[in-house]
Amino acid sequence: MTDYARLIDPETWSFIRATERWYPPETASFGIAQQREVYDRMCAAFRQPRPEGLDVTDTSWGGVPCRCYDPPRPEATVLYFHGGGFVVGGLDSHDDVCAEIAARTGLRVISADYRLAPEHPHPAAFDDAVAATLAVGAACPGPLVLAGDSAGGNLAAAAAHALRGRMRPLAGVVLIYPALGGDRNSGSMVAHAQAPMLTRADLEFYDRIRRPTAREVPDDPTFAPLRDPDLTGLPPTIAFAAECDPLCDDATAYAERLRAAGGRARAVTEPGLVHGYLRARHSVARARDSFTRIVDSIDALARGRWPDPA
Repeated sequence: MTDYARLIDPETWSFIRATERWYPPETASFGIAQQREVYDRMCAAFRQPRPEGLDVTDTSWGGVPCRCYDPPRPEATVLYFHGGGFVVGGLDSHDDVCAEIAARTGLRVISADYRLAPEHPHPAAFDDAVAATLAVGAACPGPLVLAGDSAGGNLAAAAAHALRGRMRPLAGVVLIYPALGGDRNSGSMVAHAQAPMLTRADLEFYDRIRRPTAREVPDDPTFAPLRDPDLTGLPPTIAFAAECDPLCDDATAYAERLRAAGGRARAVTEPGLVHGYLRARHSVARARDSFTRIVDSIDALARGRWPDPA
């Protein structure tokens, strides 16, 4: 049995307990409307004020509602896909994260409000990710980086796969504890099946909600990018994983396969962190340091540089 008392430090445990006061471990068993209400309240409790100096507007790209965070004279664009199991989350849940990325990098950040399951099962969210990426890529000058956390990491990767040869090359992809469709019966899926913040049972629930007809993760790269047999021609990619997360191995497996296919990729496993740690970036030193690495990676890729390992 995994010894989380040893792996997770007191600061991170404080964050976990604070999260559970708003979003209890059994939330995935609630009705969809209640899950969204609980998640929205939890995100609001952790939300930080937006940094000053940003022009923030709600608009639409490719028919997808989006929120744009414009610093003065941005030279490149980041299209961000939020997490939430494809079921919860939206423009407000990750508003502060996107605003901070824009303020710290000087890049335009566009957050995509893709359609959610179960009202809109797969491939609705994927289709929205592709449509938004095509629209932003056509209209915004300069380099374009795709980024996302959890479910949003899946969408960023899946869109990058689907759009090879259909638009100008992406400057890079940054994935944060992404759900990429790795093996559910080995590695971190077993070692961290009962991890704080996210369990393997939670992931199985979200898969069923997203694609009710599938009994298991399908061999469909639009659903699970790791199931793509061809990973050639993909942009430079940095994938961040939380050590204490059933999804931890997805980032490593994805980076390994990208490199084997001739691409440039790195996986970073953050020790002692848990799924959802972006919300801990102001209260937990480990999360703060990881967020700096994430922001620096986005900034470097947008400017045509390969990030130095931290």
